Amino acid sequence: MSSTTTKIEPLGAVRERVLASLRQEIISGRLGPGDRLVERELAERLGVSRVPVREAIRALVAEGFVHFETPRRTVVRRLTPNDVRELFELREALEVYAAGLAAAKATPEDLAEVESLLDRAAAATEAGDAEAITDINSRLHDRIVAMAGNSLIVAALEPVAGRLRWMTRRNEEWPQLLIEHRELYDAIASGDPERARAHALAHVRTNYRSTVRHLFGEAEA
Repeated sequence: MSSTTTKIEPLGAVRERVLASLRQEIISGRLGPGDRLVERELAERLGVSRVPVREAIRALVAEGFVHFETPRRTVVRRLTPNDVRELFELREALEVYAAGLAAAKATPEDLAEVESLLDRAAAATEAGDAEAITDINSRLHDRIVAMAGNSLIVAALEPVAGRLRWMTRRNEEWPQLLIEHRELYDAIASGDPERARAHALAHVRTNYRSTVRHLFGEAEA
């Protein structure tokens, strides 16, 4: 006599899966600014109960992706110029400093990993694969910050990583981004912290102007 056992996914794992799915839908634009998040509809579409959806929505509020227009109405946030300015000020303060540390501390293995990411970014840019470009470029920045060897910098940037991907996803000047990332890599590989910081600062500021332009138009840049 045989029997089958159905593996029950823990509630926490379901919640993380739902959260990751909804976060990616917002970053990719499937859920756009002003779109309403209705627990019942999302639960049916994702094939889960309303509890993990409710918890995921609360997490998205904390991450800055959605907000409560009223106690019973939750919508995707509309980004403002101030939202972008504040996040890029944080990048300028932390990522620029991290680039200098990375130049001083990078190992051959670290540099080889960044080179590999650059090769993948080049292939994705050639293919015009927006989702892959966004993912790889985010990984590249994460890797450079990790190379700095400062866990507090990593911890400070982690809560806003998703929002940064959401903003920069709108910037489709991919060939220019690839050039800037290669220049930043060369500066870090040179072992010169001052050079690395200078390239990181120029990159963050150029990316800020491009992101504002793509989100709000030339008048806001």
